[in-house]
Amino acid sequence: MERGKFKLNRRQFLKASAAAAALVGSTGQYFIPQVRGENGGQRTVKYVRSVCSPNCTASCGIKAMVVDGQIKALFPTDDYPEPEYGPRGCLRGLSYINMIYGPERLKKPLIRTGERGKGEFKEVTWEEALDFAAGRLKEIAAKYGPESVCFSFQVGGTGHVQKGAWIALSTLAGWNLIHPYDKNGDLPMFWPQTFGVQSEELEPLEWLNSRYIAVFGSNLMVTRLMDSDLLIEARNRGAKLVVFDPNYSPTAAKADEWIQLKASSDAALALGMARVLQEEKLYDEAFIKTFTDLPLLVRLDNMNRLRAAEVRGLDRPADVPAYREAFVAYNGRPLVVHPEKMEMPPDVLLEGEIEVELKSGERVKAKPVFQLLKEHLQAYTPDYVEQETGVNGDTVVRLAREMATTRPLHVIYGASNYQWYHGDLKGRALALLPVLTGNIGRPGAGISTYAGQYKIRFDVKAWWFPRPPRWLPWLYILHGPTPGMKAPWPSQGVKALIFGWGNPFDQHNMAGRLRQMAEKGELEFIMGMDNQMTTSCLYSDVVLPVASWYEKVELTTTPLHPYMQLQQPAIAPLYESRSELWIAREIARRLNPEFEKHFFPGLDENAAAEKAIELLLETGGPPVAGITLEQLKQGPVRLKSEVPGDRQIPFYEQVHFKRPFPPRSRPAALEATAQFVKSGRIEFYKEEDTFKTLGETLPVHKPPFEESEYALNPAVKDKYTFVFLTRNSLYRVHANFSNNVWLNELQDNRPKIFLNPEDAAAKGIEQGDLVEAYNDRGRVRGYAVLDPGMARNIVIFEQGWWSRYLAGDSYNSLTYPFIKPTHEVYFVPGIWAPNTAWNEALCDVRKVGES
Repeated sequence: MERGKFKLNRRQFLKASAAAAALVGSTGQYFIPQVRGENGGQRTVKYVRSVCSPNCTASCGIKAMVVDGQIKALFPTDDYPEPEYGPRGCLRGLSYINMIYGPERLKKPLIRTGERGKGEFKEVTWEEALDFAAGRLKEIAAKYGPESVCFSFQVGGTGHVQKGAWIALSTLAGWNLIHPYDKNGDLPMFWPQTFGVQSEELEPLEWLNSRYIAVFGSNLMVTRLMDSDLLIEARNRGAKLVVFDPNYSPTAAKADEWIQLKASSDAALALGMARVLQEEKLYDEAFIKTFTDLPLLVRLDNMNRLRAAEVRGLDRPADVPAYREAFVAYNGRPLVVHPEKMEMPPDVLLEGEIEVELKSGERVKAKPVFQLLKEHLQAYTPDYVEQETGVNGDTVVRLAREMATTRPLHVIYGASNYQWYHGDLKGRALALLPVLTGNIGRPGAGISTYAGQYKIRFDVKAWWFPRPPRWLPWLYILHGPTPGMKAPWPSQGVKALIFGWGNPFDQHNMAGRLRQMAEKGELEFIMGMDNQMTTSCLYSDVVLPVASWYEKVELTTTPLHPYMQLQQPAIAPLYESRSELWIAREIARRLNPEFEKHFFPGLDENAAAEKAIELLLETGGPPVAGITLEQLKQGPVRLKSEVPGDRQIPFYEQVHFKRPFPPRSRPAALEATAQFVKSGRIEFYKEEDTFKTLGETLPVHKPPFEESEYALNPAVKDKYTFVFLTRNSLYRVHANFSNNVWLNELQDNRPKIFLNPEDAAAKGIEQGDLVEAYNDRGRVRGYAVLDPGMARNIVIFEQGWWSRYLAGDSYNSLTYPFIKPTHEVYFVPGIWAPNTAWNEALCDVRKVGES
């Protein structure tokens, strides 16, 4: 082999690094060789397949090499039926061994002895800890009502069994559940507003069918690391990849074209392109007439949709469900549009104005939504769009034509982009691009948001909800109740917080509020479950040590790829740690002996977990039909769908079988979410009063901060001129791995603050200086990285660092729990709820020590 001619691509490299795992059969069963140990003794070696589950969405199968009962190494797996999905496993997951055996591993139950946050605890027995915790929870429930106790957890896809146990206990005890999806800021509110669903996305194999991929503010090369090679492969096969981002990201570096635009100006750009699609008739007329609200008439006197029940000669069909509405279209005469029949005559009116006689005898003028949209878009000229976004007007027109004529088109809308106050408006505007061009429900086409393992892909009621749950969105805990909230607020407020699978005192400490609640005693009891001594554990009154991913049984799924997988214990729980299911069962028994019956009493914790899995598979409905626990023990199993090959293509069933929108978003009932799009179609016109009041009946561009930071304090407009962005890091998954020694070494053990060199020069900041980003709410410090690819007046801090690495600072103390009124029009937990706007924050930056 000639020097310089040898090259390894990513897949070959990972396969080489996983060579040791090849000893394991393709079925995933254990291979247990006997090898000679020291002094001629026998050593037991086995390989156990499990799943890495830090909510990065990759959900990678991992094989643990266990030698004499100790995990010695973690390897990627390559046992997925579609070889393109393997091997899976990045350095973060493979270095998890540092967490299992690291110095901050929790070993015994702890009860606080000093001030909250100081880390002063005493070790106690499990009996003492459980008795104390159950006693305090009983006291608080008796004094303030059980709804004053809140349980905060992380997304269900990373663990249906263990999380399900605590969700079930919360329903039995009457506690409030805090949904992780909106708490994390991962809920893209345009989805329920436009499509009536929680969220949707193409599986990565479908990227290979795309021919135009438009990425708006998503850094897939970092945040979707294990599937990013499929993005590159799609480009290699001829897809054009265009990245829209204020900053030159690793994903932009792989693109055919990088479009730099001003922060949070995407709606203006999308609406400018939609204007071109309308004016040049580059839209799919048959598609928008059949599947959208664009032909539906809107009354000009009250700006409500015209109802069939209002019009002379028409009636609401008797078979229309209560959560739907029959509206009106026009093709020379008024037509009843049945919300559950995707039928529309080809000559239905899209443009113009008509007059309709009502049953009262009154005559009212009306226009189709398409006409209202056309008039609305007249303001989004190329010159205006260039002014608002910084993107050349000719480029806007060219991109619109490219997207309309290159099919399939796939739009990817990144979480960092929708975690703004007006993230819903940007999403509604971006959705116009695939919808107008008919790129919905087809292979390689659509709009996707990849953020978190939020999706519940099968029915979980039998295990999760023995009683109806109570829910309280996280933002209300920090912000307080609002006049428009639909979620029920506890009559005595929130008095106790139980958390697991997360680090809320770092990750969700907006405006420093959570730490204030703990320090001032507003939270009378805090209980944490973790296997690491996180910042949140330091604020807890009781800390319970839990088993790691490789020490318990769990069932996982992800919205990113369509495989159900099993976590299997490679080793017994270390020290005195126990599974969350076991802890839930013990607390349940102490609260009420009847509660314990739900958790398979009498079985050990792993056997009980397997019983829970069998229950979920038996009652999970069509997506898990025929899947068994024994199959899962052999390896990953693809979930079922009605798409050929069980592929994951959003709205395929709606488009191909002409079913009404929305498909069901589990675990909510269909009637709970169908009310969002009462027409049974994709809706761009929102008639609810809040949308009217805010001028948001149609997608509109609104500059950032006008209705948030400036409304909260007008003085900040001139005082703080930098946008404070907290992006995901290559070296962590949110707060997971923050104390991982390997990954910290790769970052020089230093948190970084990134800014444009010209901004740095104006502040007298040089590369490597210790600087701080700050505002009136808080500060965070890091070492300056001068990045010429960054836009001006932006500061980036890579979130997830624990407070101990930041000299006690909290990066989310700079943010604020803004609640947008359109997020309160309805309330369905984790589907229509106030979403956290991490990036709607202003700051300034200076060298540490300056004032």
